[in-house]
Amino acid sequence: MTTVAAYAAPAAKAPLERTTIERRAVREHDVLIDIKFAGICHSDIHQAREGWGEAIFPMVPGHEIAGVVSEVGAGVTKFKVGDRVGVGCLVDSCRECENCKAGLEQHCTGGNVGTYNAVGKDGEPTYGGYSEKVVVDENFVVGIPEGLSLDEAAPLLCAGITTYSPLKKWGAGPGKKVAVIGLGGLGHMGVKIAHALGAEVTVLSQSLRKKDDGLKLGADHYYATSDENTFKDLAGTFDLILSTVSAPLDFGAYLGLLKAGGALVNVGAPEEPISLNLFSLIGGSKILAGSMIGGIAETQEMLDFCASHGLGAEIELIAASEINEAYERVVNSDVRYRFVIDTATI
Repeated sequence: MTTVAAYAAPAAKAPLERTTIERRAVREHDVLIDIKFAGICHSDIHQAREGWGEAIFPMVPGHEIAGVVSEVGAGVTKFKVGDRVGVGCLVDSCRECENCKAGLEQHCTGGNVGTYNAVGKDGEPTYGGYSEKVVVDENFVVGIPEGLSLDEAAPLLCAGITTYSPLKKWGAGPGKKVAVIGLGGLGHMGVKIAHALGAEVTVLSQSLRKKDDGLKLGADHYYATSDENTFKDLAGTFDLILSTVSAPLDFGAYLGLLKAGGALVNVGAPEEPISLNLFSLIGGSKILAGSMIGGIAETQEMLDFCASHGLGAEIELIAASEINEAYERVVNSDVRYRFVIDTATI
């Protein structure tokens, strides 16, 4: 066991505070990672505040982890000391079910093990990336290519794969019109990746406040959804709409922006249920879908893709002492576009 410093929420809705946690001894297939940077995802806030249901406390959030391998177990074959690596939302799964064998560990039928706010197979709670070190099985670690700086790579472990996976699955590419709802931590990566895939990209945001940013990130068009003309002017326009926001939307209105057979895919996760008139799906044979991160192999594919296209996250680097302030700023949409903790400050 190794004692390391971390920032934890001691109880639901309580401010995060500096503490110490125990990391397990390195086992045969484990990798010990010196964490260099940890992204702050909105889901960290949902879970620390029990917005998605009962949680485990004390909680060390963080599933956007970038660091360097400092020790490997005797059976490790994928990594060596000194490698630049990342850990995303998962640290284990059953590895035997149909989904795991298909590279869809995020949909493990036996239940995947989250990087934090979960219980590992050893019965111990998992603690995330707001800490100095982490021990993870090599099969749930990915390599960060040299073309990406570790600080800008950290958010890719959630925000990058969460947008890359559905964009690939639903065919974003040349000749396709893709809209991204929301230009935040997820949305800004959705714009970058959809543009790099060759799609014609439109941002749909509440206002035009971030229009200049959106166009610089790769959007071809930018519209304010607060303008009622937007929904009239863009009716029947898109092949794919990716919703990255965690606020409930008028899904009927957004489905009206799709071409026949088009798909509206949700990666944002509102805390409240939504209602939907099914005629907005039936007319035009439209699709309302969801997507969750991606499997480990696809996460590595995403990192390689981002490196080859020079796509890192747009970040604001903060000290660990600023985490609670950063949480409030995320809730108020006051970040461009991802907070990343310099873990040397923990």
